[in-house]
Amino acid sequence: MINLLTVSKLDDVYLKVDCDPGTSQELSDYFTFTVPGARFMPQVQNRFWDGKIRLYNQMTKQIYFGLYPKIEEFCKQRDYKLNIEEDRSFYQTEFALKEVDDLAKSIRLPKKYTPRDYQKKAIAHAIRNKRCLLLSPTASGKSLIIYMLSRWYPANKLIIVPTTALVHQMASDFEDYGYEDKVHKITAGEDKDSFSEITVTTWQSVYKMPKKWFQKFGVVIGDEAHLFKAKSLVNIMTKLTQCPWRFGFTGTLDGTLTHKLVLEGLFGPVEKVTTTADLIKSEHLSKFKINIITLKYSEQTRSQLRRAKYQDEIDFLVRSDARNRFIRNLCMSLEGNTLALFNFVDKHGKVLYNMMQDAKRPVFFVHGGVKGEDRDEIRQIVEKQKNSIIVASYGTFSTGVNIRNLHNIVFASPSKSRVRNLQSIGRGLRTADGKDEARLFDLVDDLRYKSWKNYSIEHFGERLKVYNEEEFPYKIYKVDLKE
Repeated sequence: MINLLTVSKLDDVYLKVDCDPGTSQELSDYFTFTVPGARFMPQVQNRFWDGKIRLYNQMTKQIYFGLYPKIEEFCKQRDYKLNIEEDRSFYQTEFALKEVDDLAKSIRLPKKYTPRDYQKKAIAHAIRNKRCLLLSPTASGKSLIIYMLSRWYPANKLIIVPTTALVHQMASDFEDYGYEDKVHKITAGEDKDSFSEITVTTWQSVYKMPKKWFQKFGVVIGDEAHLFKAKSLVNIMTKLTQCPWRFGFTGTLDGTLTHKLVLEGLFGPVEKVTTTADLIKSEHLSKFKINIITLKYSEQTRSQLRRAKYQDEIDFLVRSDARNRFIRNLCMSLEGNTLALFNFVDKHGKVLYNMMQDAKRPVFFVHGGVKGEDRDEIRQIVEKQKNSIIVASYGTFSTGVNIRNLHNIVFASPSKSRVRNLQSIGRGLRTADGKDEARLFDLVDDLRYKSWKNYSIEHFGERLKVYNEEEFPYKIYKVDLKE
């Protein structure tokens, strides 16, 4: 007996898979995963939920459209027969690589923005496959890819980004690319109705909108998709039932807030565009060096903090006058535009900013309370200068803020997040006139005492893994902190 799976299209969100009960169970198991850390969740501990996500519904026989290639893999592994009721063209179309050049000419793209080879391949792949999740690192020119995809389709476009700053950044980039019509920007409290062909919004601004509002869009593009919360993203994407063209962009699939299978289901299969190492080798990105500065504390301090809880250690570090003076002196000694990234606004960011008020150079303070328009204005000011200091929170400046002539980045707060580290590094990798290289100053707080290891040291170990994997050159320096 031959196991047969029949796939039909329900809408632009779901497929229907008909098969016998035994195969249906196999299919359900294949598309089931346990949510990381589920056992710590109250719903699981109270036995209201088993902590598993099932992407194939055995009752309705529905599965996300973007998982069709995974269904093909499922059948191939088991030698099962797959029948498609519609023409295969519902998933793929013809589009040659050379047509990307024709597109650039037709939209009068300025010559200085001529797409690179890897960008052309990404655009062609996306158009051919109608939906995909493009894996492309920070500073790889994602906004140009997004722009050209937006100009190819005659339908209304919905571009979703994770932050207000990115809404303004995307609209500004489109203007630079020569887009003459108005891009409708939606942020908190702004009008959500527009006759513009392109709408750029944060996912937070629209996820509660009714299904009817989404029906006018034929193209959806999710930028920095790894930062979207799963529930909100699913809420948005499942309302786009008449939206056949779907493209997600992400710099990494490690540490994402939404599981890889869910992202693929909502957008489409993963396609790797390029890597940071390749971009540096091809000189599309700036040369890059990492200076790891290990701060050694006194024996008395290390003894007092041994076996300290994580939050207690962090509180000590951000409130340390000696450490903050070191950061201040480091930032003020560096030549070029310098970005100092912190975690806590009041107890760290404000302190660093106030300590730099006597600097004989412009100093800017950016955090979540600063309006998107003001952040963009700061970005534009810094672009024209070469001696500014920006004291900014990771949440506002680690993602999506493009300052081409950024020369130095200082990690003022410890972090082990792979996503955050790569995003932050990407702030400094863009090329600019007169910029030879970018430098990262990674501060490592050595509070080890005898056999005990502190959290910051352990977190540095995670960052070091990233540096080695990405082939970033680095040197380690030791500094005895004068407390």
